[in-house]
Amino acid sequence: MDGDLIPLEKPRPERADAARNRRLLLDTARRMVAEDGAANVTMDGLAERAGVGKGTVYRRFRTRAGIFVALLDEGERDFQQRVLSGPPPLGPGGDPVDRLIAYGRGRVCFLLEHHAVARAALDRNQPVPAGGPGLTRPHIRYLLAQAGQGGRHLDALALQLTAALEGPVLLYLATPAEAPEAGEEPAWTRQLQALAEGWEVLVRRVCGSTP
Repeated sequence: MDGDLIPLEKPRPERADAARNRRLLLDTARRMVAEDGAANVTMDGLAERAGVGKGTVYRRFRTRAGIFVALLDEGERDFQQRVLSGPPPLGPGGDPVDRLIAYGRGRVCFLLEHHAVARAALDRNQPVPAGGPGLTRPHIRYLLAQAGQGGRHLDALALQLTAALEGPVLLYLATPAEAPEAGEEPAWTRQLQALAEGWEVLVRRVCGSTP
């Protein structure tokens, strides 16, 4: 495990009834996303569909964005586990530049796979996006330092690379609704490839290495 990184906070112990309500609400929200789309999931709608009081939903998630942050949490934990203790190049043991490239590729893939939920997890009432960059910034900083990059500008460079990886994907990426023609490559796979390749070019230039 990388010593400079702080794993995601472990869930607090819950009463049995609270744990059941949490699982019920998350399972219901997941079905609603699959059936109706993330844009149509509301706090009141979730309460009605799950058969619980509105207060239960508001106490659990606080905001609509909080529903989607919670839905992302399990996937985030799995992704972080692969970063902290999985095989290289994403996990420990590899060259730091290779790990940085692998992290960006993995993160782009994760965000595309969870595209609708990741966008809905953004709370416009907050000064920064909810979730997402929690692991990204310290991990990028750690790998840059290992690679001997950044110097006295290490923190600023880590912040800028975090924005390059997280911000545009979460805020602007849109998966086309229309299905591809027979034999045609889906547009999202082309987006994934372009974003991953762009990340690698950026990292190699910052680190002064060549493909």
